[in-house]
Amino acid sequence: MPPSPSQPQPQPQPQRPLVFITGASSGIGQALAWHYLQAGWRVALVARRADVIKNWLSPHQTMASSYEIYSADVGQPESIIAAAQACLERQGLPDVVIANAGISIGMDSAERADLEVMARIFATNNLGLAATFHPFIAAMRARGSGRLVGIASVAGIRGLPGHGAYCASKAAVINYCESLRGELRGSGVRVVTLSPGYVDTPLTRQNRYAMPFLLPADEFARQAARAIARGDSYRVIPWPMAWAAKLLRLLPNALFDRLLAGRARKQRQAT
Repeated sequence: MPPSPSQPQPQPQPQRPLVFITGASSGIGQALAWHYLQAGWRVALVARRADVIKNWLSPHQTMASSYEIYSADVGQPESIIAAAQACLERQGLPDVVIANAGISIGMDSAERADLEVMARIFATNNLGLAATFHPFIAAMRARGSGRLVGIASVAGIRGLPGHGAYCASKAAVINYCESLRGELRGSGVRVVTLSPGYVDTPLTRQNRYAMPFLLPADEFARQAARAIARGDSYRVIPWPMAWAAKLLRLLPNALFDRLLAGRARKQRQAT
């Protein structure tokens, strides 16, 4: 028997927000994914190694309805675009898209093989970031809301010896996101650029030099989520590194070069 008009009708439950994260199998991406899962969000987890994500999540007894896993290589535009389209079909339009996947390898331009390394870094860190955003922009603009988050680095502020490809790629992330922010102004879609300092991840543990203000990955994720929620246009995390980065930018070239003299270079892939 249908309920009488005087009886209260059940109200549909609002859909939990959705975040799409690339590079979710380790490091910053994994920390961000765990933060959002604990906060009650639905999460689209994207990585080349889907099995690694499954193995990571299995002991946590996370509800299957809270996440979907997509296998994709961000360095291949068609691969990440296909993962994004699958997310739209299975989970819907995300509220937040975090283009986090990136690689960091030292290089020496005197070595022919390292030019290929540079091309691979740019393919992942730059073209891959744009390809991650691409499938969602029109739909977010039509909805009038959303967050597109680019993970840059303080390494994009000044060049470091042996780190030319990575520094250049992260400088490009900062400027690309700034350009995109201007293009989307007034649409309701926010572009957020996050520049981590040193975060304790498997990637940074390979570094052969001092890492001031080293931050645990879970603390970075907490601060990053707050910046994303606020819609910050640009944020360096942690804040002491933001001041250090500003000072480095102001240093005259001669003084900056002297400061880095003798600093250990980023390790090349071939060494």
